[in-house]
Amino acid sequence: MPFEPGEVVAPSDPRIVLEGQWGHQPGVAITVNSGSRISFSYAGERLQLLFDTDGLTVAPHVWITVDDGEPELHVIEGPVVELSEPDGRHQVEVVVKDVNEHANRWNPPFECAVVFAGLVLDVKTRLRLSGRPGGPRIEFYGDSITQGVRSLSVHPESEGADGTTSYAYLTARAFGATSYQVGFGSQGISKPGNGEVPAGVDSFGWNFAGSPAERVEPSDVVVINLGVNDPTLEVEEYADYVRRVRAAYPESTIVSLTPFNGKHADTIQAAVKSLDDPNLVYIDSTGWITEDDCTDQVHPTVAGHAKIAEHLIPALEEHTNLRRP
Repeated sequence: MPFEPGEVVAPSDPRIVLEGQWGHQPGVAITVNSGSRISFSYAGERLQLLFDTDGLTVAPHVWITVDDGEPELHVIEGPVVELSEPDGRHQVEVVVKDVNEHANRWNPPFECAVVFAGLVLDVKTRLRLSGRPGGPRIEFYGDSITQGVRSLSVHPESEGADGTTSYAYLTARAFGATSYQVGFGSQGISKPGNGEVPAGVDSFGWNFAGSPAERVEPSDVVVINLGVNDPTLEVEEYADYVRRVRAAYPESTIVSLTPFNGKHADTIQAAVKSLDDPNLVYIDSTGWITEDDCTDQVHPTVAGHAKIAEHLIPALEEHTNLRRP
């Protein structure tokens, strides 16, 4: 039977839950970060997810999961993804697998981004109100490792990347947390990233250029894992970045996580000490993984990310108020 369009649902509708770093423009919600999620539930058989792909030159990759099924990969090259299920109640989760790190994803108009334009329901389908995410709120700020680049293979484009395999994604899920997973390939504290992304000290607080990252409520924990891409890093440079995070979140616990290869660990430790902030935690991750846990001696494999999460989860329980459910 042909699809019979009924209700059109905007991305801002409260029946749709957006998790992660999303910017809002008229009629659309935009994310440039892997690991961002869309979830909703419906009663019926069919609906369409709408994406604005005008102007994009590189298609983003998303996983779509219905109920307890296996995630299905969708490369968003066109404006419509149609779902068709047996009549009944269904839960849908869309997770951004990868927004290509090499394409412009910072300065609109984008070359690669997930631009979600809402839903079209079949005339016999009804969207149901879902519960808002519970649990703690965690933010992760990092580089290509946090993004999940080359976790699947050494392929340099989205085929080799998967934000859902990242240690950040795994850690947030372990705590049942609402997560903001912000990873930009090649970015450092003072070094710009790929895809026209500015340095960490300049990109913090923004979804993308011109779109402030506004939070309805503050996060419980903010994890910083930057520095490996900085050729040099001064104590004051790192301290200045942390001050920006603290100004945005006066009450949150901030975790300074060293690069996994130990680069700049002494500088980061000295910067943390210099700030004399009782709610700032230093965690040395040196040695959590080795080059054998990486696809290319730098980027962790799926198993490598899992090893990082196995270390990070108990470390966060020890040093913050986070507890696994």
